Amino acid sequence: MTAISHRITVIPGDGVGPEVVRSAVRIIDAAGVSVDWEYAEAGAEVFRKGDTSGVPAETRASIERTKVALKGPLETPVGFGEKSANVTLRKLFETYANVRPARELPGVPTRYAGEGVDLVIVRENVEDLYAGIEHMQTPDVGQTLKIISRKGSEKIIRYAFELAQREGRRKVSAATKANIMKLSEGLFKRTFEQIAPDYPEIEAEHLIIDNVAHQLAKNPAQFDVIVTTNLNGDIISDLASGLVGGLGFAPSGNYGDDVAIFEAVHGSAPKHAGKDVINPTALLLSSVMMLRHIGEADAADRMEDAILVTLEEGKAATQDLVRQTGGDVEQATSTTGFTDMVIANLGRHPATVAARHRTQRPGGPAAPLPRWSYEAAHYATIDRTTVGVDVFIEEDTTSAVLGPLMETIAGPDLVLEMISSRGTMVYPATGLASDDVRLWRCRFVSPVGADVPDSVLLGLLERIAGRHPGWTHVEKLHFFDGEPSYTKAQGQ
Repeated sequence: MTAISHRITVIPGDGVGPEVVRSAVRIIDAAGVSVDWEYAEAGAEVFRKGDTSGVPAETRASIERTKVALKGPLETPVGFGEKSANVTLRKLFETYANVRPARELPGVPTRYAGEGVDLVIVRENVEDLYAGIEHMQTPDVGQTLKIISRKGSEKIIRYAFELAQREGRRKVSAATKANIMKLSEGLFKRTFEQIAPDYPEIEAEHLIIDNVAHQLAKNPAQFDVIVTTNLNGDIISDLASGLVGGLGFAPSGNYGDDVAIFEAVHGSAPKHAGKDVINPTALLLSSVMMLRHIGEADAADRMEDAILVTLEEGKAATQDLVRQTGGDVEQATSTTGFTDMVIANLGRHPATVAARHRTQRPGGPAAPLPRWSYEAAHYATIDRTTVGVDVFIEEDTTSAVLGPLMETIAGPDLVLEMISSRGTMVYPATGLASDDVRLWRCRFVSPVGADVPDSVLLGLLERIAGRHPGWTHVEKLHFFDGEPSYTKAQGQ
């Protein structure tokens, strides 16, 4: 038994969560790690009790005390209901780095067996579309704001390079959609290019995210560390798990400056709940990451080796593995049986997998990151000019009718530059066809590029407000250091 006792919050979760969490706790205990487990709730049962956050105060307090959580999957309503409790936990504790290794495992049949797939996806974990800022701009038009910050980008990009450095990895690939979203994903790309020279020993490359998906399917072994924005990372990490056997083998850790939360990538799989059939490997490998994070490297090595031996020998095949090999599902190993075998294999070493001990693996303690480079003094030097405004108007009309009307409403200090529908300019007419959806973006700008005071913009809104239904959304148009901070419409 280790001399140090650790306090860890454990959230059993929904569906199959309690079964895989039970498996992980049993093995950690059997590995000789002294843990004071603090059990806490989150997810579906909490929602049913009327707590719309899905994460009650008691659970938040436990994680604040322990700084480490082991979590089963939580159920999230799809297309309705409250926000994801998974995302809420990550955001509450600013666990900005989601680390998802994808590694070829012995005894797990895949299309890429023998190619040496061993990569880590480092996903920004708290902003992007997952900021969850949504509005119905009209009864029929929904909007989600994509929030990409320089600070958030810099933190996750440095984390990826530091991870590569401490693991002896050779390359970091940034994956963005900067060719289309030039300001948001483009900011991530530019930040990557500014930071990469700080790590001259590591090869740095930028790829468009759709090409990364293509290359992952074509030749995944070319990748080492992939760093990307939140939605991109969510999608390609599931893709990566498919390269190495599926979600049943996909671990993850969520790391912040103070708190770390460990979970499997897979969901709650309610149809399998309580049947003792689920493959616990994903959460077991997440637990290995957790043990390394809390400084229990020897126990982490023993647990990882025992999992690899169990998979390697093929004596314990859970139903997902049996299905992949076309075997009899009725003969599959139970969750409990798999756990028993891993415990029996503690102290053994795999015969076909190269030793990875004495090397920081994904999820090991990270060195303190350099301070964020954009402090208040930097912002004080930025020249700012407000040159106009985009006003979104709900109106059952045509651009040919709305355009001349908005020109008369513009007033003496502004001109109507254009009107767009879903990003395509429709006024002045360009000959391009765009099916309108009763939501028009009207761009008003200073005719001479002068700084436009708020009083002028408020006057414009007051004139538009006299119409029904009127304006529904407004965005100021800025120049920062002489460069426009907004994009043109298609066709402009």
